[in-house]
Amino acid sequence: MGIAILIGLVVILFVAGVMIYLITIYNSLVRLRNDIDKAWSNIDVLLKQRHDELPKLIETCKGYMQYEQKTFQAVTEARTAFMRASTVSEKAQADNLISGALKSLFAVAENYPELKANNNFMQLQGRISDLEEKIADRREFFNDDVNTYNIRIQQLPDVFIAHMMNLQHKDLFKVAEEDRADVEVKMA
Repeated sequence: MGIAILIGLVVILFVAGVMIYLITIYNSLVRLRNDIDKAWSNIDVLLKQRHDELPKLIETCKGYMQYEQKTFQAVTEARTAFMRASTVSEKAQADNLISGALKSLFAVAENYPELKANNNFMQLQGRISDLEEKIADRREFFNDDVNTYNIRIQQLPDVFIAHMMNLQHKDLFKVAEEDRADVEVKMA
């Protein structure tokens, strides 16, 4: 009778240990999934702030840059794409459009010394540049969380629990192709 009780205790302890281990894996995968959602929400807040600053920037520039309708249209279309975006992927693409349009706008603004001297323009440009830096930082956090998550849901034994939870691979926040192009440097 003593050995049967001992074997029963060992089995109960083993099952309890396995259950605790599986619960720990489950909880850590839930935490990772929520960390990704939080990281994306942090990016989304900054994207929204930048989105809200764009009309002010366009209005400030319009008075000085009367012949740059193509540039304004690109910014407006990118802003509209952001407003229509509903998924992380769509918002990432819209973000890339806005970043490209802003680069074009700021490059064109270099040709307008009166605009560059405008205090309102300089404040808006500084605010948007600050938001761009914050977005880049948040992208890094997001990509770290996504990378950790993607690794975990593919590793043993986590892959089994991830499959039971129906966890899917998540995409990293990638830069636009034009941002990867070589920068032309001209020496005077």
